[in-house]
Amino acid sequence: MSDYLIKLHNINLIRQGRHILKDIQLEIRAGEIITLIGPNGAGKSSLLKLALGLITASSGQRICLPNLRIGYMPQKISLPDTLPLTVKHFLKLAKGFQKNELYNVSQRLKIEHLLSQPMQRLSGGEQQRVLLARALLSKPELLVLDEPVQGLDVSGQSELYHLISDLKDELNCGVLMVSHDLHLVMAATDKVVCLNGHVCCEGHPQLVQQDPSYLELFGKSMPAHLAPYTHHHDHTHGEHCDHDHNGDKS
Repeated sequence: MSDYLIKLHNINLIRQGRHILKDIQLEIRAGEIITLIGPNGAGKSSLLKLALGLITASSGQRICLPNLRIGYMPQKISLPDTLPLTVKHFLKLAKGFQKNELYNVSQRLKIEHLLSQPMQRLSGGEQQRVLLARALLSKPELLVLDEPVQGLDVSGQSELYHLISDLKDELNCGVLMVSHDLHLVMAATDKVVCLNGHVCCEGHPQLVQQDPSYLELFGKSMPAHLAPYTHHHDHTHGEHCDHDHNGDKS
């Protein structure tokens, strides 16, 4: 048997006569972080929903490991101010919730002090950690994260991405993640899939960053404030690193 958790084979998604996704091939394995990037409207959210089994493809095949445990972290949640929901009660709503795991996960993500707080009073970073904790309570074999660092500053993004990488190793789970910018995830992903209705290019982030299809979508420039984080992680950089570093100064 193959070691993939989920396999999408020749997936096409058509809605109202429009081809949202075309000829998608994707395999997600344990111990691997795959990041989907692409412009707005590229089909990232649709592909995520297909992987989760929330929508059905127009054609193609989704093959899933039997009884696969999936933890899902949405971009954000909106709760009415009148809803009295503490962090603890919110976490208890997680699928497969086990009481003894709540405190273990809370300690691991450093949110024990938030358990009695109303969800509506959390900062952006606190809410992201709570959403991640909720996804972890099912002891997932696959973590699916939709823009997990949305609303965080660069420091918070770096911290959360490294936490996700550590959790992947601890749980030996697969991770499927959506981001809008490759530069933000270079330190914490094994494979990048650049999407624009179809797979434009895929592979290690260093290689994707040099691919003509990626450059056409995102350009060569890198925001200067992201450069230290982007180049901090890789100790095997060669001439590509020098090339990119020079590009940061332009």
